[in-house]
Amino acid sequence: MERSEAAEAAGIPQQALPDLRPALEAILMVVDEPVAEVTLAQVLERPTIEIGAALRDLSEEYIAAGRGFDLREVAGGWRFYTRAECAPLVERFVRDGQTARLTQAALETLAVVAYRQPVSRARVAAIRGVNSDGVIRTLTARGLVEEAGTDPESQAVLYRTTSYFLERLGLRSLDELPELAPFLPDDVEIFEEKQ
Repeated sequence: MERSEAAEAAGIPQQALPDLRPALEAILMVVDEPVAEVTLAQVLERPTIEIGAALRDLSEEYIAAGRGFDLREVAGGWRFYTRAECAPLVERFVRDGQTARLTQAALETLAVVAYRQPVSRARVAAIRGVNSDGVIRTLTARGLVEEAGTDPESQAVLYRTTSYFLERLGLRSLDELPELAPFLPDDVEIFEEKQ
């Protein structure tokens, strides 16, 4: 079956199909491991030899243009990689993003989750006195907090700290968290009873 016939059979208008090179670039942009030529040939409904030639042409074009990335054939497939001379910049970008400081709100929320886990967003908000939904999403995205099931009574999602949290703080377990009592005001028991 011709490519146009296969596209038509699948309900894709012919003009909607991109040319081979942009199609390869689009697919390779989203993969996280090398993709074999035969797999690309099946997806794009083209001969494997045509796919291989187009990939090699793209690779040579990127090298000649001095792009910040290369298209390489490794481990039986093709994938984009950072060019060697750009690797230190990418490493610094990734490292700086990973070590960005937490805001005061994030630190407060993380402390509430760490000491009260498993805890719902509503309970965190009640303790902090402000809505903490956005902060919890941020902490979850950074891998410091994760879902821990639901509360049987309210069906609210519960949150707990992750092993990455322990790793970042240099703790073996939550038992090593410092005692909270020395940092609390003397009237905390009265406050807790009112809650």
